[in-house]
Amino acid sequence: MSESTKRATEEKISWEELQQMMDENTILSVQIKGVVNAGVIAYVQDVRGFIPASQLSTSYVEDLNEWLNKTIDVKIITVDAEQKRLVLSGRAAQQEKVAAERAAQIEAISVGDIFEGTVEKITSYGAFIRLENNLSGLVHISQMSTKRIKTPNDVVAVGDTVKVKVIQKKEGKLSLSMKALLTDDTAEPRYERESVHFKSEGDAATNLGALLAGIKLD
Repeated sequence: MSESTKRATEEKISWEELQQMMDENTILSVQIKGVVNAGVIAYVQDVRGFIPASQLSTSYVEDLNEWLNKTIDVKIITVDAEQKRLVLSGRAAQQEKVAAERAAQIEAISVGDIFEGTVEKITSYGAFIRLENNLSGLVHISQMSTKRIKTPNDVVAVGDTVKVKVIQKKEGKLSLSMKALLTDDTAEPRYERESVHFKSEGDAATNLGALLAGIKLD
């Protein structure tokens, strides 16, 4: 039996199964077994997979040797049965995890919730605010002030701490408002109108008659 035939018989997973895993965005846990030029090696069962350095993490990887023997989550991004080529990505798995966590955080937020945040970016149409829970949302220029403004820079600067109200959740994005809170804080208090009772014209005439009756004219 040749070496290639022996390796094929020892593989516990087929290339068809690997293709299905890629199609279904399956996340796998693998251990880094070797360091090669521009990446590392990990195995999916007995199939050798390559993880490019750029796909190892969402963070910059300076020393590949520091990853040796580490266990990480990966997704399959390339399956080439003819070339026996399997490419994995830890970066893609991390991005999916972050996206799932963000979706869960947004789901827990309700329209009307109030947060404190920091202005992280200003555009011509508004400002992006980094909230306390590390989520980000947009305050449109129309929601920045009760007065008409020409540019968001008239109201905020990068790094400012602001208080905002969630006014909409749509497609995983948060729409925020500073104006809603300004309106709430500066609105005039509502007073109940006092009840004023007026006497009927008949009563008024009677009282006037009684008053005149007490006056003696010379």
